[in-house]
Amino acid sequence: MRPVNVGLLGLGTVGRGTVTVLERNAREIERRAGRGIRVVRAAVRDDTRDRGLGQIELELTTSAEEVVDDPEVAVVVELIGGIEPARELVLRAIEQGKHVVTANKALIALHGNEIFDAAGRCGVVVAFEAAVAGGIPIIKAVREGLAGNRIEWLAGIINGTGNFILTEMREHGRAFTDVLAQAQALGYAEANPSYDVEGIDAAHKLTILASIAFGIPLQFHRVFTEGISRITPADIAYAGELGYRIKHLGVARCHERGVELRVHPTLIPRRRLIANVDGVMNAVLVKGDALGPTLYYGAGAGAEATASAVVADLIDVVRVLTSDPENRVPHLAFQPDALSDLPILPIDDIVTAYYLRLEAEDRPGVLADITRILGDAGISIEAILQKEPLAGARHVPIIMLTHRVIEGHMNQAIAAMEALPSVNGHVTRIRLEHLDAS
Repeated sequence: MRPVNVGLLGLGTVGRGTVTVLERNAREIERRAGRGIRVVRAAVRDDTRDRGLGQIELELTTSAEEVVDDPEVAVVVELIGGIEPARELVLRAIEQGKHVVTANKALIALHGNEIFDAAGRCGVVVAFEAAVAGGIPIIKAVREGLAGNRIEWLAGIINGTGNFILTEMREHGRAFTDVLAQAQALGYAEANPSYDVEGIDAAHKLTILASIAFGIPLQFHRVFTEGISRITPADIAYAGELGYRIKHLGVARCHERGVELRVHPTLIPRRRLIANVDGVMNAVLVKGDALGPTLYYGAGAGAEATASAVVADLIDVVRVLTSDPENRVPHLAFQPDALSDLPILPIDDIVTAYYLRLEAEDRPGVLADITRILGDAGISIEAILQKEPLAGARHVPIIMLTHRVIEGHMNQAIAAMEALPSVNGHVTRIRLEHLDAS
């Protein structure tokens, strides 16, 4: 049987990794797919530069449209990133009846509803495993492996840059800005790192995971997002004293009132496996009603790690080339006409526990004023640390862990504490998740 011809849009790190894996594992891939898979054309910005592919023959062009329109290309792999022209090119491929594989999380999170609708009309597949958590097969696990479960919640470390920064801060007591500069020097962070450190990249991925887990439309604009730039070495140290670690977590939870979609720094008990995922590694914890919690761990980026997911998607596409479109696995796990209209809860309505740190005057009655404010708001305290003042200092750090409470109530309590004359500056608040089986 003739091999399936693939056209690449983009031949950067992941593109080269994809070509390399396809070439190196060609025999194994053919045994799995039932047909060979070969990249015949690739669109690049500069077709004169050496791509380091050795003896691999590959026709290069500077026109992405030429690759999409090539009648010999059956599958288009989009690896250029960003929204445009990626969106236009993907839709163009779909309209020509070509299957698409993409690693573009922003494209899927923001325009996936439109893209999947077009794919459904044209009877083609859009595969996107590499868009979330690099080489970890989390999309397939949630969409297919856990199909018999009602997914209750998931929580993930889904941005390696942020995880690297928090790991270095914890292990070496360094400030955020210093570690960020190191991450940029190592190539883990871009010159403009806001997508990573402010949680936007993680929010793209959480949007996709939640849609597949709960059967809801993609709704990136409803994800609450908070970054890690205000986390201090002191917060990390205090969390450690209390038995916790701070991770930049994406959390999605489904219950009777609606769906929570949030990305923010989070205290996790250090005994949890996910709390011990360090460096640039990714991990996603998923709680199903039948199976319970399962953890998926691995490399969230890198040439061959991400290429592993791209090639797996290509194999899946080749397997279904001759199948009836009505009998394929739905893009978002649930049948398109069965997606739920569950509301996305605003952050003020979510319920979680909290870490609070504040600077208060070192005199009698101050702590009583603070605990009274919390009590009046119905917030109970689980643990408290009051540090000794430095020589000559008027204010001392007070650190508290609370039990679970509605965020809106916590906001009111924090405002009341900040209004106390005895409290200096703002109250630091970090959400806390136990991530147990309940």
